[in-house]
Amino acid sequence: MIAATFTPLDGAGNLRLSVVPQIVDKLISWNVGGIFVCGSTGEGPSLSSPERKDLSEAFIASAKGRIKVFVHVGHNSIREARDLAAHAARAGADFISATPPCYFKISSVAALVESLREITSQAPDVPFYYYNIPWLTGVELDMVSFLSLAEGVIPSLRGIKYTTPKIHEFQACLRHDNGKYDLLYGTDEMLLSALAVGAKGFIGSTYNFAAPLYRRIMIAYQRGEMEHAAALQYEVVRMVRVINKYGGLAAQKVMMAMTGVDCGPVRNPLTAIDATRRKTLEADLREIGFFEKHFQEVPTPQTPSGI
Repeated sequence: MIAATFTPLDGAGNLRLSVVPQIVDKLISWNVGGIFVCGSTGEGPSLSSPERKDLSEAFIASAKGRIKVFVHVGHNSIREARDLAAHAARAGADFISATPPCYFKISSVAALVESLREITSQAPDVPFYYYNIPWLTGVELDMVSFLSLAEGVIPSLRGIKYTTPKIHEFQACLRHDNGKYDLLYGTDEMLLSALAVGAKGFIGSTYNFAAPLYRRIMIAYQRGEMEHAAALQYEVVRMVRVINKYGGLAAQKVMMAMTGVDCGPVRNPLTAIDATRRKTLEADLREIGFFEKHFQEVPTPQTPSGI
């Protein structure tokens, strides 16, 4: 499991880097295998490039080699993305990842490959994962074709951070070229479906506060306890339905605070949850047993992480 980390902010929306070690230590204590910094969960597109560099450095320094660090370097400006990639390499990131430019949207696989080639050329020795999240970028291209065309053009390509519910395409990518590429599945509420087609690695935002629940799903699946695994996955579905009811990322940052690490509010243009809705969010979470069910630690499963 790789947790897509939140960006800690203060009430004025400024970075609060002093919280970063708490985030990292909590995830390490839960045996999470990696962190994904400055992505969608981390509000990366709402941060300036200097802020993204400062945040990446803080997470890498706090990790101290104890946990793998992915740094998202995607940007609407290819030049900015190149600079962020070079910085991540210098700072010691284990992996980099990038969404495509999405204001002037890329409309062909060839154009996508060329843009990513240019970005990764500034960090040639750092393994790269394309960040496929069409519902946010508006860029939805065939990922099997992408893997085929990127062969040899993007030498550092390790795989795809695959955040879309198209399990059939995910499976095709897993099997492409005899399983050459690593696919990290990123739709939390469909983890069990991804396991069923062969997923070995996962990136998610809700791992920040519910990693033990997902580990139980993995263990039940490994043991062939499919009814139990499905029941546990339904607990995730119930949790995600509550999160969506309260605005997605804003709700998740509140849940992170409720479970021990206060990462502050979301940044404009997202809307923070006020005190009244915070109380009803907590009541809804208690109604589904969130605080009782999700945090009992379990043994680490034996499935390799993919990283």
